[in-house]
Amino acid sequence: MRYLKIFDSTLRDGEQAPGFSMSVNEKLRMAASLEKLGVDVIEAGFPAASPGDLESVRAIAAATNKAVVAALARLNKNDIDLAHDAIAGSAKGRIHVFIATSDIHLKYKLHMTREELLAAVREYVAYAASKCADIEFSAEDATRSDLDFLIEVLKTARQAGAGILNIPDTVGYAVPEDMRRIIKAVRSVPELKDVPLSVHCHNDLGMAVANSLAAVKLGVDQVECTCNGIGERAGNAALEEIVMNLKVRPAYYGADTHIDTTRIMKTSRLLTMLTGVKVQPNKAIIGDNAFAHEAGIHQHGILENRETYEIMTPESVGRTESQIVLGKHSGRHAFEEKLLSMGYNVPPERLDALFADFKTLADKKKTVDDKDIEALLKNVMSEIPETFKLDRYIINSSNMLSSTCSVRLLKHGKKTPEGSSMGVGPIEAAFNAINIATGVKATLSEYRIEAVTGGIDAQGAVSVRIKAGDNAYKGYGVDPNIFEASVKAYINAINNMLYQTAKHSDDTENTKDE
Repeated sequence: MRYLKIFDSTLRDGEQAPGFSMSVNEKLRMAASLEKLGVDVIEAGFPAASPGDLESVRAIAAATNKAVVAALARLNKNDIDLAHDAIAGSAKGRIHVFIATSDIHLKYKLHMTREELLAAVREYVAYAASKCADIEFSAEDATRSDLDFLIEVLKTARQAGAGILNIPDTVGYAVPEDMRRIIKAVRSVPELKDVPLSVHCHNDLGMAVANSLAAVKLGVDQVECTCNGIGERAGNAALEEIVMNLKVRPAYYGADTHIDTTRIMKTSRLLTMLTGVKVQPNKAIIGDNAFAHEAGIHQHGILENRETYEIMTPESVGRTESQIVLGKHSGRHAFEEKLLSMGYNVPPERLDALFADFKTLADKKKTVDDKDIEALLKNVMSEIPETFKLDRYIINSSNMLSSTCSVRLLKHGKKTPEGSSMGVGPIEAAFNAINIATGVKATLSEYRIEAVTGGIDAQGAVSVRIKAGDNAYKGYGVDPNIFEASVKAYINAINNMLYQTAKHSDDTENTKDE
């Protein structure tokens, strides 16, 4: 049985997709979870993209011990230098360089001839190899490239010092037969016969996992994927689907991974908690309905023998549910045991606040389940300092009059002037009032609401995105009262804005000092 390397791009390709941005501390938590999951490579970011990306890659590189930490770079000196700087503190660092090879990209994006591109590959892959021993080269849009030219580019990259060659289906255009044809052609070239190959597939036509597995069947050495399949446009190949295909069909694929599959659900849930973006209920492996059986025939079969309708067990992907039922009479010890059984090791300084929030919620709900606790965790585990905190609010709303809201906030623990405003609805009135109370000029650009669990006593989870100038900031709030959850989310977004603005100002001053 051969072992396939899992290259996880959740923190790079996944995080750069709209709605999935994470702070440095959130990325660090995700990277730690990925390392425990057992991924071989963590692509931590694109250092040249922004100072924030550079900082996050540095932090992840310094904190990661087992996995290789990769930094993405275009084929130019500045990108490569920044990538090298970002992974300098890593025990195992990799520079991942890329350039597009399809004629459409050459003509309209790069404005280069094929000869110029080959020269750039030769020069800058060699430059990257002079900086770092582990170099991966990606031929962007490989599946729409002329095959003979693609092979020429890969040969050039290999000769210049690339240790692994990646064949991306960048726009999700390929079908499995395309992947088989390309892999076979590359492997038939004597100079590339034994070079480690990787694939990176996007899901625009829903074929990312199928294309990746077609390449695995032909013996590629590495697959690039993301948790929950997040990524640009329709996303990337989903890590959990690739891994469990290999687990369920070992005789067919002849390959396995070093992934601890029992941590799949923990990692997936952490990602949704950090980003606030849920997966659809029928998502393979990790969706809420993936192991649910409603049809009578299915239920009868499952009761007799689970293998009648389940080709893998819920436990194999970490879906085991704790038998500890929490309510208002539960003590701190039971609560801590519940957290540990869910895979969360909460620092003592955060546990007091989390337990207090749990007791408050337990007074409102008969039973507090896993999803309720995860929602509370996201509130308490936020790394954003609470400049403003809700003290009290009053909302008046009806179908006869305009909605009004009055709020009073605490700023660094002290009461601030109240803000009062009207609005078309209660949410608009509340957000306008918060703007007045904080003195912040922000506009709402996105508002999402969902029930954390079922039932009339369900908590409401609200995610918002606000804009101030050209920048956007996200916020999150949870409470059984949806108005209060909305107010908390908006205040959280303002705190995020104030934190990021102050941090950017400090970074600018430090740069000036240097």
